[in-house]
Amino acid sequence: MPPPVDIVKVAIEWPGAFPKLMEIDQKKPLSAIIKEVCDGWSLENHEYFALQHADSSNFYITEKNRNEIKNGTILRLTTSPAQNAQQLHERIQSSSMDAKLEALKDLASLSRDVTFAQEFINLDGISLLTQMVESGTERYQKLQKIMKPCFGDMLSFTLTAFVELMDHGIVSWDTFSVAFIKKIASFVNKSAMDISILQRSLAILESMVLNSHDLYQKVAQEITIGQLIPHLQGTDQEIQTYTIAVINALFLKAPDERRQEMANILAQKQLRSIILTHVIRAQRAINNEMAHQLYVLQVLTFNLLEDRMMTKMDPQDQAQRDIIFELRRIAFDAESEPNNSSGSMEKRKSMYTRDYKKLGFINHVNPAMDFTQTPPGMLALDNMLYFAKHHQDAYIRIVLENSSREDKHECPFGRSSIELTKMLCEILKVGELPSETCNDFHPMFFTHDRSFEEFFCICIQLLNKTWKEMRATSEDFNKVIQVVREQVMRALTTKPSSLDQFKSKLQNLSYTEILKIRQSERMNQEDFQSRPILELKEKIQPEILELIKQQRLNRLVEGTCFRKLNARRRQDKFWYCRLSPNHKVLHYGDLEESPQGEVPHDSLQDKLPVADIKAVVTGKDCPHMKEKGALKQNKEVLELAFSILYDSNCQLNFIAPDKHEYCIWTDGLNALLGKDMMSDLTRNDLDTLLSMEIKLRLLDLENIQIPDAPPPIPKEPSNYDFVYDCN
Repeated sequence: MPPPVDIVKVAIEWPGAFPKLMEIDQKKPLSAIIKEVCDGWSLENHEYFALQHADSSNFYITEKNRNEIKNGTILRLTTSPAQNAQQLHERIQSSSMDAKLEALKDLASLSRDVTFAQEFINLDGISLLTQMVESGTERYQKLQKIMKPCFGDMLSFTLTAFVELMDHGIVSWDTFSVAFIKKIASFVNKSAMDISILQRSLAILESMVLNSHDLYQKVAQEITIGQLIPHLQGTDQEIQTYTIAVINALFLKAPDERRQEMANILAQKQLRSIILTHVIRAQRAINNEMAHQLYVLQVLTFNLLEDRMMTKMDPQDQAQRDIIFELRRIAFDAESEPNNSSGSMEKRKSMYTRDYKKLGFINHVNPAMDFTQTPPGMLALDNMLYFAKHHQDAYIRIVLENSSREDKHECPFGRSSIELTKMLCEILKVGELPSETCNDFHPMFFTHDRSFEEFFCICIQLLNKTWKEMRATSEDFNKVIQVVREQVMRALTTKPSSLDQFKSKLQNLSYTEILKIRQSERMNQEDFQSRPILELKEKIQPEILELIKQQRLNRLVEGTCFRKLNARRRQDKFWYCRLSPNHKVLHYGDLEESPQGEVPHDSLQDKLPVADIKAVVTGKDCPHMKEKGALKQNKEVLELAFSILYDSNCQLNFIAPDKHEYCIWTDGLNALLGKDMMSDLTRNDLDTLLSMEIKLRLLDLENIQIPDAPPPIPKEPSNYDFVYDCN
């Protein structure tokens, strides 16, 4: 007979005593269970005790999280969070340096637990830590020369505890004084500072900027880009990551009118070239967190183009009209015409109209009207002028080449530039906020100060080349744009390290090559529609689905490392989840760092029986996506979120590393629950495997026409004299 659902068998430790095996009734109050444990060891004042996990997390057991206790869990009897917080509050104020250091070390470790954090914060612990940072450090400045390691560790543990306590979101960031901000900023501004202190100071500054507008202004006054740059020139990638994170935070929270000014300062300080030299081209791999910060910087930089992208051209604005005149002048090198006679004015208008037609504008009389659509607005005109000035030979060649073709075969430079700019803005998602989970940065955009304009210049020449290869006419304009989009997207997926490499990738992706790729993909995904083939598909589809199901379950058995995210700041905290080989239990637990390879089952402290799973929900239906906050509103995060619902009001929340892992896990969990696998990945895998299986089975029928209907059954013969009896 199975044990009652509410009874959990655990082991409980107490220092100096043998561990005790006991059964916990989850229906009983936690205080009654603690009293029972204390009575077993003859300990008085049970209200001063609590239970906590005996693993590396040391998290306290509370009424809220007690349902996470599973059979076989090892617990530890320890002092209650309130008692512990009170003792540490007193110990960190000790006059003994050694005692203070040990207390701060314990505080830094315990502060990760929200239960302890709440008790310590209730004692006004945050204020005590900030006072220690503001004034306490001054007291020990004189001791630095003789006790530098001790002082460094003390400050490091103080800042670590502060970061962990603030990370729970219990205390508002708006409560901190200017003196505290100045002190934290001073740690960042010093040239020689302990790595751990610098790292935590940068993390605190990033959180201040992201979580409070008032603090953003104060931090911006204390920290300059020039003071942050030296940290990027070091060799510690973690410090470089936090430094770029602070720059991104300042960039993101800056008022619209300040962003361009900040971008100009970044350009003056040569931030791009420093990142390229010391981060991207450094002789070491770029980790996920650094890749994310580079992606955010890339997005924020391109978002500076949004203003021009959404600005319509004013046909009455002479300065804007002069840009169009300049495009015409560079292309045709017009000689100065007489300005006085009215006859010459008419002649000039006629000539302008002819030239604007050659430049490929839709509105030949008033080309300014072509730039009234947003996007791409004035950004398209900016790109055209940049191309004409910085790649003048290529610009003149394209314009004159097309103006000498027949009308129907000319590639309209003006119209093409406008559509191309709009397309590039869509590809680079100009104007969208950066995703919390994306790491998709492109090294080539860090190789030039005007990378978007150079990107455009390469692509407009590609468009002209593709137009010629397709022998396109004006009716084929949209087809050409689609081909160019495919060429650009395929080249970008290879992550070229420079614009020149991107250009050479495009050279290899000619229209002929695109046709070959399309033909190959069409053949691989060929959909046979004849009745016999459809019947064959129906027959073998269950086998293919079972194969996909087994692959999904095998991937769940291997497991995946998930990142813990919150709305306050991105963290290097991980947890791992994997399915047991018998497909009956999900093992999961926190990790200190991203694992290299699989994590063994026995190192994952928590378990969830598959039989207890009630449902799997995704996107907006997930409990952790219903909370408010910037992160929760992020579309890409919503698309990667899923939750396992079990027991009563219990859930296990996930944010997948990418779309592929999301599909693997949602498919695998649905398969475990006996439901259909509905992901895009399953549909693609099913189509691919079905196509391959059908082609394999039809190999012997190559070049044979398969009829739509089976051949008629012949009439019975008039006699069976031809039958030979083997007996």
